Amino acid sequence: MSMEINNEKMSDNLVLSDNESDNNNISDSRVFDDSKIAKLNGIRNQGLNPYPYKFEKNGDISDIQKKFDDFEKNEGLTVRTAGRLYNIRRLGKMIFADLGDQGGRIQVTLRKGNLPDEDFETFKTLVDSGDIVGVQGELFRTKRGENSISVSEFFLLSKSLCALPEKFHGLKDIETRYRKRYLDLIVNADKREIFVMRSKLISEIRRYLSDREFLEFETPILQNVYGGANARPFTTFHNCLGQKLFLRIAPELYLKRLVVGGYEKVFEICKNFRNEDIDTTHNPEFTMIEVYEAYRDYNDMMDLTEGLISELVFKLTGSYEIKMGENTLSLRTPWKRISMEDALKEYAGLDVFAHSLEELKQIAIENRIEDYEKANTYGEFLALLFEGLVEDKLINPTFIYDFPVENSPLAKNHRSKEGFVERFELFLNGWELANGYSELNDPLEQEKRFEEQDKKRKLGDLEAQTIDYDFVNALGYGMPPTGGMGLGIDRLTMILEGLESIKEVILFPQMKRED
Repeated sequence: MSMEINNEKMSDNLVLSDNESDNNNISDSRVFDDSKIAKLNGIRNQGLNPYPYKFEKNGDISDIQKKFDDFEKNEGLTVRTAGRLYNIRRLGKMIFADLGDQGGRIQVTLRKGNLPDEDFETFKTLVDSGDIVGVQGELFRTKRGENSISVSEFFLLSKSLCALPEKFHGLKDIETRYRKRYLDLIVNADKREIFVMRSKLISEIRRYLSDREFLEFETPILQNVYGGANARPFTTFHNCLGQKLFLRIAPELYLKRLVVGGYEKVFEICKNFRNEDIDTTHNPEFTMIEVYEAYRDYNDMMDLTEGLISELVFKLTGSYEIKMGENTLSLRTPWKRISMEDALKEYAGLDVFAHSLEELKQIAIENRIEDYEKANTYGEFLALLFEGLVEDKLINPTFIYDFPVENSPLAKNHRSKEGFVERFELFLNGWELANGYSELNDPLEQEKRFEEQDKKRKLGDLEAQTIDYDFVNALGYGMPPTGGMGLGIDRLTMILEGLESIKEVILFPQMKRED
């Protein structure tokens, strides 16, 4: 018999105890199929191990499929591979099934007489779709021209106990796909390709920056003082130290400490955590990259951002055009650059500084813009009205630059515009994709900005930043002029794949417990 056998004695019956429910689990009960458990017991009763330790392959399925390109040469070639079984068709003395691995699928055929009778009967009666098996056999093509492996030996490598979704409808329920991503990946090969793209994207970002002599570093996730963005943090407690800690909302302040320390080109690809709303473009745990380069300013960082993304898009998709819903985005360079003030004039016909503050308040109310009561200055109304009236109109890549100082506590004062800072954001498909500054390196000004933010926080603004005196002290030792940029990897993956929900590009998105 070709199935692998465990030398240890097999128990006669499967014993599966019910575990106590854990309220932190996504599901509160198992979904094992009774008929599959019966088949598992049947396999073990034959003295066979349904979960062996190892299997040697001489090629993946994608490699095997390539051999059919020269079928005259490779017809009858013996191959040995493994994967998951899909769509088993039992037709008397013939069994057909699809065998799939990470790279593709191929048909396997089992003919009675081509392998021992007991093996054929075991496969016919005890093996199901969803089981993971190894096969050895010869390459051939069916009369219909389908590439196939004629199996002479098979090896059960993992008996599945849960039934796959019905083959004609697959797994389409969105909530189930997100909660049980492993099942989504098993049955929806196109969804697996999304995360292949994401992996390649991150690798290419590293390559692009490494080629330009940037160094990658890792900074703390657990922080005594959170900072680097306006966001509400997640809070935890360290028992040994006896102190409250925060999950980082951004790596910015630590990376700039490294610039103070003498590294001139640094970056980090990292997880950030923000205790905020969940929607189609926000997840409380998300991935981004932050980049800092000494002796550069925000104009240089716009150039870096444009070059990085445009090269990545072309390298990974072969085009500068991407389809997003009804829109076709063009990422051909150069990209549009316009100040926030001028963008509000161009896209909304509104000159903020031509109105009184009371008039701006009424404009916000008429346009149903939330949080207008928090705006008290021209700069705050400029940012508020831009967000409410302009952002969703920025479909092709557009750099919005020169932000009001009120909402940019870490950016350098503008060199020529009073009340503004040298900051940009990149918008694409109506989403913010990147954010960058000429970094503030005046320690006294940074301390003042922190104190202003802390006043807002104490008045109830839960997203305002706290004071990080250690960072202020770091600046006191001197940080060179520096440009910085942060880029959202989740949203960039959405753009590359033409997807509208961030949950489609995060393997295990945050979901509310089912109970």
